[in-house]
Amino acid sequence: MTTIPQTERPVRISRDIIHPYAVILHNDEVHSMEFVVDALMKSVPSLSEQSATEIMLKADEEGRAVVIVCPLEQAELYRDRIQTFGLGVSIEPA
Repeated sequence: MTTIPQTERPVRISRDIIHPYAVILHNDEVHSMEFVVDALMKSVPSLSEQSATEIMLKADEEGRAVVIVCPLEQAELYRDRIQTFGLGVSIEPA
């Protein structure tokens, strides 16, 4: 019997991990606009004050707004951070 050496193992990458996900902010009727903007900037450090303000205003007007699109693991981290401020947030495939 001949054994074929396995020099390369197939790399399995989960499609869910590399597929982009959107972090969605839901409209908030409880907190002030300033609070929401501050929470977004603290939760997603790459957001500028202007971007956070635009996201907050869109969520206020349309009921929801995309905060950021990124891989699943990072999206889960941002969702969890935003939730610590008591804001409504979810993630979904982009």
